[in-house]
Amino acid sequence: MEARFAPGQLAMVFPGLRGWRYGLPCAFMMCHAFAGQAIPEHKSVVSLGFLTLAPLIAGLLCWWRGRAGAAQGWLLLALAMLLWAGGMAANVLVYLALGNVTGESIASMLLFVLYGVPIIFATASPTSEAWPVRLVDAILAAALGGLFFAHTSTFSTMAGASVEGAGKLARMFDIENVFIAVFALVRFSACRDAAERAFFKALSVYALLYLMTAAYINHWQENADFGDMVDVIIDLPFLALMVMAAHAQPTQDRPVQIPLRRERLVQAASPLMLPATLLAVATALVWTHPVWTMAGFALATLVYGLRNILAHLRNLEERDRLDALSRTDGLTALPNRRSFDVALQAEWARACRSGGSLAILMIDIDHFKQLNDRFGHPEGDCRLRDVAKALASCATRAGDFVARYGGEEFVAILPACDAHQARDLAEIMRLCVLNMALPSPAEGGVVTVSIGVGWGRMTKANTPEALLSRADEALYEAKRGGRNAVRLLEDLPFPNAAPG
Repeated sequence: MEARFAPGQLAMVFPGLRGWRYGLPCAFMMCHAFAGQAIPEHKSVVSLGFLTLAPLIAGLLCWWRGRAGAAQGWLLLALAMLLWAGGMAANVLVYLALGNVTGESIASMLLFVLYGVPIIFATASPTSEAWPVRLVDAILAAALGGLFFAHTSTFSTMAGASVEGAGKLARMFDIENVFIAVFALVRFSACRDAAERAFFKALSVYALLYLMTAAYINHWQENADFGDMVDVIIDLPFLALMVMAAHAQPTQDRPVQIPLRRERLVQAASPLMLPATLLAVATALVWTHPVWTMAGFALATLVYGLRNILAHLRNLEERDRLDALSRTDGLTALPNRRSFDVALQAEWARACRSGGSLAILMIDIDHFKQLNDRFGHPEGDCRLRDVAKALASCATRAGDFVARYGGEEFVAILPACDAHQARDLAEIMRLCVLNMALPSPAEGGVVTVSIGVGWGRMTKANTPEALLSRADEALYEAKRGGRNAVRLLEDLPFPNAAPG
């Protein structure tokens, strides 16, 4: 069996490591700072090793946090850390093994650009969306990474670009980092869920630290070689992420007070983040890669259109599901009182137009209160479901309609049938329930039903309420006559029938 530990439980298993969350990052920085100085002839190798290891450890803790049941974004953040570590590992090959070969430098740059793709996807694609919609979001995020790389490749690499090209390259990375930080802050500002809020809080802190660190290194320390003390600064965002990822899942005693308008605005605007960013980056390529610009515009338009179609289809399906739930009794799965009212009006209008007849059966479970008192409400619910299934199985004509009326009462609408057919069906229903021999504390020891049948020919002067009242009166007669019986009232004037 697989053993899992929630984040923060490591200290419970190893009490001597209660301060590991803070001790590990501090020890890591000290080792990075002094290891290179202790071996000056290999300081570049040592520093590159630490710069590769830092995101790997952070990614491992993010993966651990995600596997422990936290927000799904942690797993995407772990992937981002792996890509960043891969970019630094490619730099190791460039600087140590291959003598700064341009092809390997481009591979390193690609990984550094793609590092932002899973993070942007995590911030711009809500986890509540269906998987086809999220797949479309993933395609947009990948396309965004591809355009970023196309733009950065215009300026070669940090190692081989001109001064002007290196400056433009640094600004492109600044843009990507700003997008990530802004997206994370926007999601954090409107997130109520405790797990997701903890993730976006950690991501926001990390993204801001990374933005500042990258800007400082790329703009003010661009000429520094690997192995200098300034490399320790690059560790900071990853070490901060280690601490936040290793922190125990926070409990949220009170819901976060988020303005409803802000929450709805962010929910509505989040899907626009990816296509808007894709359009912005594609526009920046118009002078250097016009084909890529057109491709970016087309992709942003078509794929976002596809996303809207998928989201709209899901909304329609959800609306239909909720509508079905609103018309269905949750306990018995029969149509509920609301559905019965609609069906009665429709059948009444149809019978009035054709001059036909209509019958209503009012069905009541006998001594149901005794059953609930003796056996308990859960057992009573089981009896309701059994009776509902039996009644529905008896109404076999296409137009027959059986619903739960309320409590232990059921009702059936029988269009276009004569009085004797209605009575016969009611008798079939009564015998079906009786033959099921469901235990009951009432006399006889089994569940029985009483059924009142109201029947009449339709005229515009009559009302469906009058027919329903007739069925209810017939049910009362069945109850008064000893229960477990069927009574029919027919050919009686409706209360508000026209004279003569």
